[in-house]
Order: sequence, then C-alpha cells, then structure tokens
Amino acid sequence: MHVSPDALRLNFRRISDSVGPASGVLPMVKADAYGVGVEGVVACLEPEGPWGFGVATVGEGMDLRSGGYEGRILVCGPIPLGEIDGALGADLELSVSSLCALHAMVEAASRTERGPRVHVDVDTGMGRSGFDWRKVNEWLPGLKKVGEEVTWVGAYTHLHSADADDSVAAEASIRAQWNRFDAVRQRLIAELGIPLVHVLNSAGAFRAPALGNAIVRPGIYLYGGRIGGGQPKPEPVVSLHARVVHVREAAAGTTLGYGSTYVASSDERWATLSIGYGDGLPRALGNRGYALVGDVRVPIIGRISMDVTVVDITGVPAVVEGDVATLIGTQGAETISLDEVAGLAGTISYEILTGLTPRLPRVWSDVEEGPSS
Repeated sequence: MHVSPDALRLNFRRISDSVGPASGVLPMVKADAYGVGVEGVVACLEPEGPWGFGVATVGEGMDLRSGGYEGRILVCGPIPLGEIDGALGADLELSVSSLCALHAMVEAASRTERGPRVHVDVDTGMGRSGFDWRKVNEWLPGLKKVGEEVTWVGAYTHLHSADADDSVAAEASIRAQWNRFDAVRQRLIAELGIPLVHVLNSAGAFRAPALGNAIVRPGIYLYGGRIGGGQPKPEPVVSLHARVVHVREAAAGTTLGYGSTYVASSDERWATLSIGYGDGLPRALGNRGYALVGDVRVPIIGRISMDVTVVDITGVPAVVEGDVATLIGTQGAETISLDEVAGLAGTISYEILTGLTPRLPRVWSDVEEGPSS
C-alpha cells in the first residue's frame, strides 16, 4: 500500500482554500486516519498548520499524545464515562451530548485537577448523538449551571447528506441543518460565551464554504474519496499493490477457489496475487472486481481467499512471477479508483480504506516502485 504525501497535502490545501483563511482545518484522523496511517498523516499535515486533529475515541487521542503530538485534539462524539479521567489527563478536548456526561466531566476534573475543555454537540438531524436542537430550553439551563467549572471551547453539529449525488438536495439539507443549528448557536454564544463553531465536513466545505465559521472537519476527501456529485475530485492518496506469486495454465473445466465458483470455460492462464481479505481486499470482489497487471485490466476470478487472489491473465502473456499487480491505482493508461472498488464491493470508500489491515505495509512515497513485500 502506497500513500502519497503530496496528494494528501494538496487535498488539505484545497479544503483550506475553499473555506478561506479565517477558518481553521481540523483533519479527522480517527480509525488510524481512515486506514492510511495516523502517524504518517499527522507528520505530513502538521506543517500545514491545522487547528488540531479530530479523533473518535479517547484511546486514539491518547495514542496521538504518546506519539508526540502536542497540539489540540478533539474527541468528536460521546465517550464512555469511565474514560473521562484518562481523557483529561491527556489534555483532550471533549464533546458533550448529555447532562449526565457533563456532570461526569466536572466530577472527573475534581480528581485530575484539570478542567475539561468542552465542545457542545448539537443534534440537527444525524440522530446518533448530541443535544436535540428542538429542546434547547430543556438542556441549556443545565449547561449554564456548570458555570466556570468547564471551559466552553466550541459547539458543532454533523451534516448527514452533504455528500449526496443530487447537488440540489445536498445543499438544501446543509441549509436546513444550518438553520436549526444557528438558532441554538446564537443562544450558546449569548448565554455561555462559546467562542467558535464547526459544522462543515469535506463535502460541506465545498458546497457551503461560507458556513466554515471557525473550523471545518474534513475526512474522506483528504484521503482520496469522492464527496458527492458535482464536487471537486480529490487527488488519489492511496494505491494498493501485490506481487504475482504464481502463474499457471488452466485447462478448460478447471475449477477455482472455495465453492468452485469459477470454472475455466476454455484453456486459460491464471495469476495468483499475494493479497486477500486478510489484508483488507473485500471478499465481495470475487468474480466481480479487477486488477491491473502488465498495464492491462484483468478480472478477479473465483472467491477471494484470506491470503491470495486469482486473476485471469489469458490476454497478458508476458506476465511472470514477481510482477506487480495494482488493485487500486494506475498502471499505464488504466486506473482502478478507490471509489470504483467501493462500488464493485457494494460499499463506500470509507470502509475500503479502514478495512486495509496492518498486514499491509504503509509506504509513504510519491514514487511508486511496487509493493515492499
């Protein structure tokens, strides 16, 4: 697996340029930076001057601290109450979605002698976390009672359909959620003095840059995933490769793989690749996906195994053991994109990237020379 630092930086800069210099950029690096490799991503993007980095769990934030990152880290979303002490000890900024969690933060602060720095999560339609925007009169007094026991850093919401392929529908959904959030935001500013807000994800940063406010939270676009119809295409950041480890002639009638779901219809030539679902190549690509071998697109045949995948190279006679196959990326004039793979597997680019396992080395380079093993 190759990762292009230049492409990652360029995608970051496009997000930043879209929303303008008044908005900070909070790259989301949860799930090992969407499977790309969090240490490499932070090292690559820190010189770009991000506002901080966003994670999903306390453990991810603590790992960033252990790796030497000293800047701001925001845990986006609710966390288990038992992890609050550790979060405060690591100087993580926390999201709060309930009064119960807020009280637990205040209690933990009395033990750790470090006051919590808090972002108020407001639910405007995602539904999975946050204070209900319609019930602000019920929960805002509880926030005010806490007073100076916490530092109110910001308030935010999650956009649910900014990446829809229908641009009109996407922009309408953004505007509807913003209008809901804005009414709450004005009260949070007036009654709690909250200094900043953040609403936009990758798609929102291009579709509604004027709503960038203080911070934007890009994710998949940084790592090369598309963000909806009519949106700018990101630079491809990740490419995926494997070696040809076996070549054989297969007579007509030869069966292949578990369940023998593929049978050679004539004399064929097959190549076995050193990658399987144990490396994160989706099993759903069996008899459906493609690889590039010798600059030619060839079909994946049979079921993908844990450790190997077989392709039909009948039309590519020069292929030999040791050659490089590309599962995501470009060879010659042919390209298999991250989003094409996701579509063929019946999923989304997020799942493809985060599914790439640690067994695959992450090679950070802007010069691809094939897999390292």
